[in-house]
Amino acid sequence: MDAKLIKQLKDMSNAGLMDCKKALEATNGDIDEAIKYLREKGISKAAKKADRVAVEGLSNIIVDGNNAVIYEVNCETDFVSANEKFKALVDVIGKTLINGNATTLEEALSLPTEDGTLNDTIINVTATMGEKISLRRFTKLTKTDSQNFGDYIHMGGKIAVLTVIEGANQEVAKDVAMHSAAMRPQYVKSSDVPTEALEEEMKIIKEQLLNEGKPEKIIEERIMPGKVEAYYSEVCLENQVFVKAENGETVAKFVENNGGEIISMIRYEVGEGMEKKEENFVEEVMNQIKG
Repeated sequence: MDAKLIKQLKDMSNAGLMDCKKALEATNGDIDEAIKYLREKGISKAAKKADRVAVEGLSNIIVDGNNAVIYEVNCETDFVSANEKFKALVDVIGKTLINGNATTLEEALSLPTEDGTLNDTIINVTATMGEKISLRRFTKLTKTDSQNFGDYIHMGGKIAVLTVIEGANQEVAKDVAMHSAAMRPQYVKSSDVPTEALEEEMKIIKEQLLNEGKPEKIIEERIMPGKVEAYYSEVCLENQVFVKAENGETVAKFVENNGGEIISMIRYEVGEGMEKKEENFVEEVMNQIKG
């Protein structure tokens, strides 16, 4: 296939090179028919949405025996995230991920579906819904027979947490997942906290104490050790006070008292870390008037 023709179709449609090549092959090099082909497949329409910000959506978990996957699918508005077609797509994505062996987003989007690939399926629904839709992230975990998954979905999919507990039971694992949904731990153990993150936090706290007039020697020897522990109790799952505890026991102690140990915890909150576009309707109307 002529590379110049492929590039011409790409420029006209904003579709990917491989999609353009496939379209031209399917239409015997007729560029007008190829554009129609891309539009019918929803590829051209979807490609034009690539620069939009999709920060709404749903997170979900699928457990199948000793395998589980937690994932997040984004769209642009709450309206679409509540749509049954979008929810059906989320289910298809989850089943595809749990049955596949992908470890990266690129591999995941190449997994086979009835539409060709998972990417094709997402593109088709994108065209139907009229919004940018994307698989943002996923983690697939495998446990042993002596371990338990704890899965919890909060607010209809705005937050999803998947835990793996050695020993104990499924109820304990789910309790830990529910705690994580509420308390937003960033790490499982204190040893998981990056040195740079701890140092930066302690630097800020030390500066605050110095500004309060505390002597540096007192800060270093007496105050900072307690501040480090307080920081761990805020950001580390094991160090947090368990939300159901009446005696102030930590999550680690709760799990230990039930004969278990926390192996891992994955927490997804839809849109976290993404910048949501702020709509300025007055500016939008004025631009339309000027246009």
